[in-house]
Amino acid sequence: MTLYRLNRLFNPRSGRALDVAVDHGFFGERSFITGIEDMDQVVRTLVDAGPDAVQLTIGQARRLQSIPGKQKPGLVLRTDIANVYGNPLDPVLFSRHVPHAIEEAVRLDAVAVCVNLMELPGHPEVREANITSILELRREATKYGMPLMVEPLVMQDNSKAGGYMVDGDIEKIVTLVRQGVELGADLIKADPSDDLSEYGRVIEVAGDVPVLVRGGGRVDDRTLLERTVAVLAAGARGIVYGRNIVQHENPAGITAALLAVLHEGASVEDGLGILAESAGRASGTGAASSDAGVSA
Repeated sequence: MTLYRLNRLFNPRSGRALDVAVDHGFFGERSFITGIEDMDQVVRTLVDAGPDAVQLTIGQARRLQSIPGKQKPGLVLRTDIANVYGNPLDPVLFSRHVPHAIEEAVRLDAVAVCVNLMELPGHPEVREANITSILELRREATKYGMPLMVEPLVMQDNSKAGGYMVDGDIEKIVTLVRQGVELGADLIKADPSDDLSEYGRVIEVAGDVPVLVRGGGRVDDRTLLERTVAVLAAGARGIVYGRNIVQHENPAGITAALLAVLHEGASVEDGLGILAESAGRASGTGAASSDAGVSA
């Protein structure tokens, strides 16, 4: 099936995409909403910054889609909710998708929907619930021509690493990505590997399904840009970054830097320069430090 909605996700010149994830409040963890308490302001800031898409939940999507005009970012709709990020974990874990999620995505004029495929050590029931959701969403997504983004998420043991800590083991990532493809993903949103020189294996196992790389926890600007350049060189078709943009002291500047890397082939140093210029304009000084080492 031709998925015409993807024409509004991928940049027509570069064939790549920057999706800014702001769906963190869906998961009921207090730390996840730090810096995004005022969603109207967050969405307005992102629309002005001009990424290719913004990833939102069913309750927040209206803040983007109510903005008039044709040039705003596309909507990627988060469709599932889980309680797997707490520390300690709840006694009973769950993962469920929104009823009628695909119909809601059509009504909201989304360019794609996103659903998790999680590997959480010691909790195979969560992966089973994810697979059930993916299969149900796949059926409806096919009916309506809605692109389905599957997010294979390999997590570390919660008791050792705490909530939302990814496992960068390339073997685990490759295996889960392949399962997402086999389940019918139109797009894959995958973890970066610990050794980025091996990331081509993720692209290979995904075949003709475009891979967008997750951002994960907060890192400094140079590390973020170096990671972005590396995964693009490996063949990734884009990035899905959340906290590294929305919790940044200069969201517009880091977005501009990332867009230059994605769509214009800018280097890491070019990106840092764009960020410094943006910070300088904002402060009125004409110069700023570009390596901000902010912790998660």
